[in-house]
Amino acid sequence: MIEYLVPQNIDDRICKNAVRILEGGGLIALPTDTSWLIVCSFKSKDGIKRLRKISGDREERLFTLLCSNISQFGEFCSIDNSRFRLIKRLVPGPYVFILKTLLGTEKALEIRRKEAGVRIPDHPVPAAIINALGFPLYSVTAKRSMIRGEDSVYDDAELEEGKLPPIPEDELFEGGWKLEDVAGIDLILDTGEERPRIFSTILDLTGDEAALIRQGAGPWPV
Repeated sequence: MIEYLVPQNIDDRICKNAVRILEGGGLIALPTDTSWLIVCSFKSKDGIKRLRKISGDREERLFTLLCSNISQFGEFCSIDNSRFRLIKRLVPGPYVFILKTLLGTEKALEIRRKEAGVRIPDHPVPAAIINALGFPLYSVTAKRSMIRGEDSVYDDAELEEGKLPPIPEDELFEGGWKLEDVAGIDLILDTGEERPRIFSTILDLTGDEAALIRQGAGPWPV
């Protein structure tokens, strides 16, 4: 099902319907300042299981906590003053930050790693859904391999080296209507505008210095 909306004036009824779907373990596709994401509720174990299944990805670094403000980072991840200042300069925007998780986050997301990716996209649709839900979303980039029922487009050897290569452009979606071919999505929130086929820049902030994991739309260094 597709709901068309105006990003500058999002209908409250659409937000309430999206929240109902998310709370019930459903999956939603939505636009961001980069490409399309598929999301579930951070607090829905059923939603997280469905998201992992639909994505075909086993690597936990490919999943991201989608937030609407920096204060939400601190509820799930460790963030000191220097990291806060860097993140504040770059958000909202096309960046994912890898941070060390707080006790309980790994259990909530059923992950084995002690770090997680967090992001604040510069787009009103995800912000509206997060604010209506009351807490972050768990997300993964929408890829055409999901239609073909294939596993991750990433090479395991490259992932083991600690780098995330760019997502092939032809794997990304432009129009929201094209995601109707992805089985398992309960709702597509579409602004009617095609999204650029670009991906986010990923920065690892778990060490003493910020490390570039993947160069994307966000410039680095800044």
